[in-house]
Amino acid sequence: MTKYRISLSNSEKISFLSNLSTMLAAGISILEAIDALLEDSKGKNKKFLEVIREDIVQGNHLYFSFTKFPHIFDDITVNLVKAAEEAGTLEITLKDLRISIQKEMEFADRVKQAMIYPVLIGIVFLGVLLLILIVVIPKISAVFLRLNIELPLPTKILIYSSNFLLNNTLSVILIIVTSLAGITIIFKRNKSAIITPFYSLPFISTLIKEIDLTRFTRSMALLLHAGVPILSCLELTKNVVINHEMAKIISKSREMVSTGKKLSESFKQSKGTIPSIMVKLMEVGEKSGALEKAMQDISEYLEYQVSNSLRTLTALLEPIMLLIVGIMVGGMMLAIIAPIYGLIGQVGTR
Repeated sequence: MTKYRISLSNSEKISFLSNLSTMLAAGISILEAIDALLEDSKGKNKKFLEVIREDIVQGNHLYFSFTKFPHIFDDITVNLVKAAEEAGTLEITLKDLRISIQKEMEFADRVKQAMIYPVLIGIVFLGVLLLILIVVIPKISAVFLRLNIELPLPTKILIYSSNFLLNNTLSVILIIVTSLAGITIIFKRNKSAIITPFYSLPFISTLIKEIDLTRFTRSMALLLHAGVPILSCLELTKNVVINHEMAKIISKSREMVSTGKKLSESFKQSKGTIPSIMVKLMEVGEKSGALEKAMQDISEYLEYQVSNSLRTLTALLEPIMLLIVGIMVGGMMLAIIAPIYGLIGQVGTR
């Protein structure tokens, strides 16, 4: 089977799923719906739809077509569509998928917005640092050299850093670009490798755990609603979490459920990681036969918790970042001014 490297943005995926589910709900056949979408498509979207159309004409299911686009549809989506086609609820599942992707986008946007301020402060500080090292220090160091005065260690370090940067500009740029590219590649391939160092930070580790649990419970609710067996749900959802420890807990839970134990029982053994309220809601959901609803309620509760945690984190980071930048910039300015005051003092004593 041919695999295509075509990718779509979340907005494009939402548009596709929304249009397709709307037409299917209106009683239009899937082939007619794809043909209608093809009329207004171009570029990679057109190629994507042409492949789907060809598969449907040949008698294949929609989920089979989705497996050809691993950069667009993950295993959870493929299994959701497969279960929906078997149950005859494709239009409902496609609508649920669209809502889920929208929620994930909004969720990711909130996380990004919380990080904008610290990143902005970091960029401003970097700009000020480069301005001092490239423009201010060379002029000041020339004056110090002519006056032949003894410089304090901080001033010497600043002058050395400035000279190194000016003499090795190309090398420094190359190192920075290579490092950023490397971090980006590692993050795309293995997010946990970048995030793991932050697990030791109390507040950050709690936030990462809440984000993982939110994504896990949302995915579980979606899969259970589509009629996917619980063992398959657990196998698929262990891949949506970032933390390896969380993935291990889900894998262990799957093993316990396969032996006949309830999901809430398996999660109860991970009290340090899984919140008690989550276990209790799962337990109630299992007893009432509404585990899917319980998972949905848990995901909404955790999403609210993450939003609060992000607001708290932003409120904490703002003064801390400003203080750090103030101290560092102030320290550099003091390193520049101190020798000048020293020189003035020497002149005054003569």
